Amino acid sequence: MAAYAVVVRDGRLLLARSPGPDGVPEWVMPGGGMEHGEDPYDTVRREVEEETGYRIEVTGLLGVDSTRHVLPGRLGRPTDHHGVRLVYEGRITGGELRNEVNGSTELAAWQPLEEVPGLVRVRLVDIALRLWRERPATGRLEPAEG
Repeated sequence: MAAYAVVVRDGRLLLARSPGPDGVPEWVMPGGGMEHGEDPYDTVRREVEEETGYRIEVTGLLGVDSTRHVLPGRLGRPTDHHGVRLVYEGRITGGELRNEVNGSTELAAWQPLEEVPGLVRVRLVDIALRLWRERPATGRLEPAEG
């Protein structure tokens, strides 16, 4: 379980950058994994502050993204991974933009919305932006046409 925030201000999206699995940096949504017993609402606020320096107010739940992947495991045994990601909308209430220190991300920045498609990014960035734009009543995206 994880929780992420879409924070848009003045036509720009708040993103964090993380070293990708192949060493190439990739942009990610601010947010991350829930600690045992933690409420996802608290998770998203904690993670955004850790990764960007900003305190946010959660202004809505945009939706849920559920993924399942079979990954190579140890000793030749595959691992069946199921991820559930809650995507919230947030608004900055305080703090200052800064990079995370000794964490999972290395840079925090505002990116113009129109430039996001050209960034090296994880798939969740596109999912979160679709949820933000489409605001499906079910909180679930229909598969993209194409």
